[in-house]
Amino acid sequence: MLQGVLKKFLLILLVVVAYQNWGKLERLFNPSQVASEQVRANARVVLYATDWCGYCKATRRFLDQKGIAFREFDIEKDAEARKAYTELGGAGIPILEVNGTLIRTYDPDGIMAALQK
Repeated sequence: MLQGVLKKFLLILLVVVAYQNWGKLERLFNPSQVASEQVRANARVVLYATDWCGYCKATRRFLDQKGIAFREFDIEKDAEARKAYTELGGAGIPILEVNGTLIRTYDPDGIMAALQK
């Protein structure tokens, strides 16, 4: 009986890990996106966020799923990041700077458009 419970637990754990890393798994099995990945690789993406923000988590997940490299700064833990966030007119999170374009919310279409610049 214990083995059955352990197998179910491991299966659930595997599903959760796969879900959290779906973007990485997708890139592994779908390498045909070379042209769009080149655009993304050359992009400058900076994310100002917090750990607890749901929109920040959605933004991270989207960037990971699309294979978009980004630098992230936690505005609650890093004073310099908070200062940069404030200088950008920070009034809500997340704020993304994508190739010089500011995106002030979770906006997948806006991110993809800014990547093309």
